Amino acid sequence: MPEAILVNLPEVLAEVRAAFARYEHALVHNEVEALDALFFHSPHTVRYGATENLYGIDAIRAFRHARPSAGLARTLRNTCITTYGRDLATASTEFTRDGSARIGRQQQTWLRTPDQGWCVVAAHVSLMDAPKEVAHAA
Repeated sequence: MPEAILVNLPEVLAEVRAAFARYEHALVHNEVEALDALFFHSPHTVRYGATENLYGIDAIRAFRHARPSAGLARTLRNTCITTYGRDLATASTEFTRDGSARIGRQQQTWLRTPDQGWCVVAAHVSLMDAPKEVAHAA
């Protein structure tokens, strides 16, 4: 019989939440070196962005260095972090930016590695239009 996977062990969940918070801070402050440290240094790391598909840490680094540093502030909502065992986690969140009606969505797969600690091995960012309000009959 397979061994049960322990979901959301409190100490592991706290570690991933802290790593996610470091990522968010680095992202909105355009701290490129910190962002680089939080992505797995591998040609197998994938990041699908809102307008780009990046395969491997070298492509992710090049994107980060070329990205404009203005307009990165955002507000998160519905953040859900789940850990599986002691070395794997997912983080899903929605975000909004001032002046935009679009809703951003971000998902990350985090892995604890011996050399880097917690780092993102796969990420996906997408944007969608805000849902239209439905008028109710009086």
